[in-house]
Amino acid sequence: MNFGLTSGKVSEVKPHSLSLTKSHIKKCYYFAMERSSIVPLTILFGGIIIAVSVYITTAQKKPISIHDENLSALKSVSTKDHIFGSPTAPVIIIEYSDMECDYCATMQKTMQKLMANYGPSGKVAWVFREFPLTELHQNSFKAAEAAECVAKTAGNEAFWKFTSLLFANQPVPPGKFGQYASKAGADPNAVATCIISGSVDARISSDRKNALDIGARGAPYAVIVTSWASPVVINGVYPYSYLKQQIDAALATVKSKEQK
Repeated sequence: MNFGLTSGKVSEVKPHSLSLTKSHIKKCYYFAMERSSIVPLTILFGGIIIAVSVYITTAQKKPISIHDENLSALKSVSTKDHIFGSPTAPVIIIEYSDMECDYCATMQKTMQKLMANYGPSGKVAWVFREFPLTELHQNSFKAAEAAECVAKTAGNEAFWKFTSLLFANQPVPPGKFGQYASKAGADPNAVATCIISGSVDARISSDRKNALDIGARGAPYAVIVTSWASPVVINGVYPYSYLKQQIDAALATVKSKEQK
């Protein structure tokens, strides 16, 4: 599935364009770090001990300023993506998210409600991409690894169940990843073996790099794309009513083009 970016124009939801409280537009910011220290951490996952290193922030600067979006760098949606809904949906919401970010958990609930209302029609789909803010959340990359390994060993449905469990039970220590993997329908030992192999790390790093390349400096960060309209950037957390308005506008554009 390849969505072309029309005329290079980007619509971005701006905080000042809405009558919202600050709590509606918050996000977990990407921080530049002055220095970090590495400490060893042992994780018991599905009966297998995993030795990992995590970065503990010892100093941090102010959030990096928001740059103009560069959506020409946005990766096209493909069968390799985690897609909730119809892969052929004319409207796709591509979300970059961190499973340790509390604002991302709020976005998760909003997206689930949107998909419950729009998903059955086959006209709207949701793509989840990894954006672990390791500078803020020491276990975010490990959570992403666990989620990707659940997907790799147990499939797309298990992936969505697992991520939902992590968001709903924040903060989830790595030692409980196996428990939630099992609840999602995955084999904890297979997931642990996958994590140890590092086979999903390149994918996670690629998703994160893509988020930064297109201008994301915090999570959640989402882009609504269609084949016939300029993409719309959702930069942070917004109410369901506003996201519904954006989706309805995108669907109206699709309907108009299909009738011509």
